[in-house]
Amino acid sequence: MNVSVELNHVAGSELPVSEAEAASVCQAVLDHEGVTRACVVSLTLQDDDGIRELNAEWRGVDAATDVLSFEMDKPDDKSLEDEEPCELGDIVLACDFLREQAQRMGTTAADETRLMLVHGMLHLLGLDHVEESDARQMQDLEDEILASIPTDGTLGPVELTRHREEGRA
Repeated sequence: MNVSVELNHVAGSELPVSEAEAASVCQAVLDHEGVTRACVVSLTLQDDDGIRELNAEWRGVDAATDVLSFEMDKPDDKSLEDEEPCELGDIVLACDFLREQAQRMGTTAADETRLMLVHGMLHLLGLDHVEESDARQMQDLEDEILASIPTDGTLGPVELTRHREEGRA
């Protein structure tokens, strides 16, 4: 495994999947995208108030959300030494939000977490979903990657789920 996940959480926040599974999902994204460099991802579990504050500060959207991603280095950055790990960035998950979202979408909190980890990792690798064509590409990648990892089987095609319109907020 060439990904290291550093888990941080707010008191009371619980990840709906194991830390090992979270790392495995992150690795699946790197594998799918052909990233072979060792990478470090910071995974922070946040409550709804905390993620709302981050969303307001960094995106200008004063509302809670499911996931935020903050890019740092790119795996192909020429300034990194050959054996130096890439600090991909930070993924912030709002676990209570994900649990509520799972109920609304008819999925499980674990499947929502897997989807948002894939989504967040793709953002860290530079993908976005602001433009329709980019959203479609990102959704297709999410579907492909999710098909390669074990899930609870509750997720339908990603375009029917979370982020189709979110990039236009």
